Amino acid sequence: MRFDDPAGLHRFSAETFRQRAAHHQRSAAEIADAFRHHGDHALNPDLADQLEAVARRDAAVLIPVIDDGAADARLILTQRAGSLRQHSGQVAFPGGKIDPEDGSPEAAAIREAQEEIALDPAFVTPVGQLPPYLTMSGFRIMPVLAVVKPGYSLVPNPDEVAEVFEVPLSFLMTPENHIRESRVWQGRERHYYTMPYENRFIWGVTAGILRMLYERLYG
Repeated sequence: MRFDDPAGLHRFSAETFRQRAAHHQRSAAEIADAFRHHGDHALNPDLADQLEAVARRDAAVLIPVIDDGAADARLILTQRAGSLRQHSGQVAFPGGKIDPEDGSPEAAAIREAQEEIALDPAFVTPVGQLPPYLTMSGFRIMPVLAVVKPGYSLVPNPDEVAEVFEVPLSFLMTPENHIRESRVWQGRERHYYTMPYENRFIWGVTAGILRMLYERLYG
């Protein structure tokens, strides 16, 4: 498909992100098995069946791209509080478990962003979803793509978030910045991506979802 910016001058703008997100949407049936072929899951095909067996809890994260007209949009990320029991201190998207009253992954992701960083839902527009990302801790995470219009203010909830920061979309969507590493986990070598940015170390679930975002929208 040819987008509105054929010269690529605004390849990483929020508007191009919006267009690409809309173009790459698929039905739930079409993407049910897609996790196997994307991100760090594709690096570890022997774990796919195990992931499907344990992923029983639904969660959602918000991938919020700031829609301020910049040619290089920025994406909002958080650093989790050091006091949390799981993934403490790690870089993460706003998000959490989908509650029965949420009704949809979009509603859950937006609610969690409001609870974690006080992002007013009035500034958030969902523009699509990625295939689910499955974790060994038992979660099936739905990444919700969204644009955020200017005028918002962010206040980290200290019980959950230590800091909120921004990263250029161009950095995150450049494959040369996706460093492939590995470590032995439960007796097997597990491959994963890292994306060091300034003094931040992006890895784990967050890097896996960002790699999937690249493969689906920009690869």
